[in-house]
Amino acid sequence: MQRNMRIALIAAAALVGAAGLTPDPAHAEQRYYDHASNSWRDASAAPSRRMSQSMRKPARQFMRTSVSIDTNEAPGTIIVDSQRKFLYHVEGRGRATRYGVGVGREGFGWSGDMKVGRKAEWPGWTPPKEMIAREKAAGRIIPPYMEGGPNNPLGAAALYLYRNGRDSIFRIHGTNQPWTIGQNMSSGCIRMMNEDVQALYAKTGTGTKVIVIGPDGRGRDRIYREAGLAASGQNILETLFGG
Repeated sequence: MQRNMRIALIAAAALVGAAGLTPDPAHAEQRYYDHASNSWRDASAAPSRRMSQSMRKPARQFMRTSVSIDTNEAPGTIIVDSQRKFLYHVEGRGRATRYGVGVGREGFGWSGDMKVGRKAEWPGWTPPKEMIAREKAAGRIIPPYMEGGPNNPLGAAALYLYRNGRDSIFRIHGTNQPWTIGQNMSSGCIRMMNEDVQALYAKTGTGTKVIVIGPDGRGRDRIYREAGLAASGQNILETLFGG
C-alpha cells in the first residue's frame, strides 16, 4: 500500500500542477478548468455549453442526506468511501451526514488515514518552482499563483490532508463543475459540491481524522456500515440544507 501511495502522490503532484497551465496569464480570468478533459478551456468559446454544464447536478443518491451508521469512529471523523463515492461526517449516536464526492480516476485511487492539517476558503494555488522552470523550458507559462475564485478548480473551500505531519498533496475540496460528483475524474483529491464542502468546512477543525477507503472497497466492513436513512423524526430542512 505504501508503494501505491507514493505512486499516487507523485502522479497527483504532476497533474494538480498541470491544472495551472495556461498559455496566456493575462487572459486567465477568461478561462476555466474542465475536469472532464483535465485542461483549461476558453470561457468565451462556448459560454452556453459551459453554463449548461455548471447547472447540472449529480444523481440524486449523491445529494447530501442524514443516514444511520454503525462505526466505532469518534464524532467528527470523516470517512471517504472511494468505491461508493460517498463521504461520511460522523455525527455520533449512530448518525452521519453523507455527501456525494468525486474521486481519483483509474490509477489515481488510494487509501489510508490522514488528518486535516489546515483549511482554507476559496483557496488559491501556488505551483512548485521546479514545475514553473520545467514548463518554461518547454515553452509553456505557468502563473506563479492562481487566485481563488469561481474559476479555480479547488472551488469554495479546501481541507488539506496531512500524513505524519506533512502535506500529502491530497485535498478535500469544492468544484466549479458539480456534474463530476459521483465520478472517477480527479487526480486523487476528493471533490465535493461547493455548498457541501462549505458545510463540511464549517464543522471540521484541524486535526480531524480522515479515513479513505480505496477504490476496491477493502476494509470497509471494519470501518463502517451504513444502516439506511436516519430516523424519520429528523428535521428534513436541516438534513437537506444544514447538514
